[in-house]
Amino acid sequence: MKVVITGGAGFIGFRLVKRLLEVGELTGPDGHKQSIDAVTLFDVCEPLDQPQKEGVTIKAVTGDISNGATVRDLIDRDDISVFHLASVVSGGGEKDFDLAMRVNLDGGRHIMEAVRARAGQPRLVIASSIATFGGMHMTNIVGDMTKQTPQTTYGITKAISELLINDYTRKGFLDGRAARLPTVIIRPGKPNAAASSFASAVFREPLTGVDYVLPVPETTPMPILGYRAIVEGLIHLHELHGDQLGDDRGVGLPSHTVTAGDMIHAVTSFDSNRRLGKITVQPDPFILDIVKTWPPDAEWQRAQSLGFPVDGGLNEIIGNFIEDYLDA
Repeated sequence: MKVVITGGAGFIGFRLVKRLLEVGELTGPDGHKQSIDAVTLFDVCEPLDQPQKEGVTIKAVTGDISNGATVRDLIDRDDISVFHLASVVSGGGEKDFDLAMRVNLDGGRHIMEAVRARAGQPRLVIASSIATFGGMHMTNIVGDMTKQTPQTTYGITKAISELLINDYTRKGFLDGRAARLPTVIIRPGKPNAAASSFASAVFREPLTGVDYVLPVPETTPMPILGYRAIVEGLIHLHELHGDQLGDDRGVGLPSHTVTAGDMIHAVTSFDSNRRLGKITVQPDPFILDIVKTWPPDAEWQRAQSLGFPVDGGLNEIIGNFIEDYLDA
């Protein structure tokens, strides 16, 4: 079978393809395990690296996801699964509404329509976000039964995508699933346009000896999960039988709720024998205006009942990051 990953040049997309090549198989549209013989990584840019595996054709394709013809060319087999991760993120969406609509909504619809055009009901996993929650009536703890009233363009596009996945599945067009992600940490490389990028930078920069200015107060809470557990969660969601999900195809992944102060304490007290960069706090009004719309805490009873993996918290995540990126 073939696997298509949009956002394949990104952090999670690249980690996902590496893990899928290790696993070697997924459940196909016929409900049976099938060996992965082809992978396409789609993004606006080439990946910095491209994994290889004997017997698997791996191809990187660049293009505009808001172009329907481009997307249809990607999804060119019936024995296919798609992980749709490409997105304009929170800060970028606030700065460019039209771009967010083209990429997140039009692009998402193109993916759904291309999958719909294949025979059978291929599985489509999309990345949603805890940013689908927000508003003045939002409860302090959100979950799968909480009303979604997002207060960012990014969150709105994700909430709409969750509803579309439900309806495309209800109609029998495809077998859709939406993973509602908490903030993913620790991302390597340079910060991206996500308002939540500080949650990775507060670890990454000090661990590489770089001073860092935290743009939120230390009391700022947020649900987080390490990247290894995120990747395992995406695969787990793909593999669940549709009957386990019923008519609600969006699942909030497990998370740990921590404050920015907890993050500082974790990185400064971690025993790594490294010279750490200095962390100072200087709130950024643009970042704060976005972050304050997000839920401070989340429950994940449904994910727990469905067997989703969860990591051991900040110390484990820091250790994984050092192993995967600093000591590799």
